[in-house]
Amino acid sequence: MPPPKATVAIISPALRKANNGNWQTASRWSRFLRADYDVLLAAEWPSGGEAGVLPDCMIALHARRSADSIARFAMACPDRPLVTVLTGTDLYRDIRCDESARRSLDLATGLVVLQDEGPAELPPEHRAKCRVIYQSAPSCAPGAHDNCTFDVVLVGHMRAEKDPLTPMRALDLLPDDSRVRLIHIGGALDDQYLHAAQALQARAWPAVQRYLWLASLPHAETRRRIRHAQAMVISSMMEGGANVIVEAVCSGVPVLASRIPGNIGMLGSDYAGYFPAGDAGQLALLLERASRDAGFLACLRQQVARRAPLFAPARERAAVLKLVADALKQA
Repeated sequence: MPPPKATVAIISPALRKANNGNWQTASRWSRFLRADYDVLLAAEWPSGGEAGVLPDCMIALHARRSADSIARFAMACPDRPLVTVLTGTDLYRDIRCDESARRSLDLATGLVVLQDEGPAELPPEHRAKCRVIYQSAPSCAPGAHDNCTFDVVLVGHMRAEKDPLTPMRALDLLPDDSRVRLIHIGGALDDQYLHAAQALQARAWPAVQRYLWLASLPHAETRRRIRHAQAMVISSMMEGGANVIVEAVCSGVPVLASRIPGNIGMLGSDYAGYFPAGDAGQLALLLERASRDAGFLACLRQQVARRAPLFAPARERAAVLKLVADALKQA
């Protein structure tokens, strides 16, 4: 009779209904681990169904939002490994000003960041227990394009950290004959963004309809839209390591990215497709250049192709399995 599998709890405040990057990470890691471990995937610990279960290891996404689960597990299982995966708001805001997030760093036996600029944000005393695990997506060929427009996809629920208003403002700064069309995927999380998206979609434009808001879409349809775009824009003010960058790169789609550490850690310091965060004018220039300059667009494609091996599913799976194996061995 084979020995029982160790139990790994994955705690993600965002579950399937949220359809965001944290959920995609939790879901993917759960799939990677299920062959070797019993996996509990929940929004908090203990959850109602697992109140009597003491996992052999916990992986918690989000130092601040999972802080209560992290503290309860540390108290109930002080000798068992506790790994905290740090999100963008953790790294670039919360661990600087939120006591519960800082406490999560102290309680964790291991830390994970999702791009190689992340460890520099940690207090020096915590860097030794941190490792980088890049997220992944299956590779696929770019889809067919409509030559009448230069389609750029923007993916993400609309909130301040994602700065969706900068790409919207950039559209007004394009020349009248621009072919750029922004396809925006993601729900509006407050009325400011809802009204901005509705007004922009109703606008009459000089040449092409420059803005198409599709609100929330299933993940498979979002990935299809990314594949068929000629470029993707990510305008975030903070990112821990965006899933949408991975999906664009693994589809051969160039990324136009705000120059923030979380994006530089994914695309590399020498990448040519950056614009200053929050600068609609510079983004407009970048959009127009990408749409008109075939050589520039080819350069961006070559650069993302060189990053694609970092985001291979086999590489991420091996890293996640090693994370848990090392944690259990150290315990």
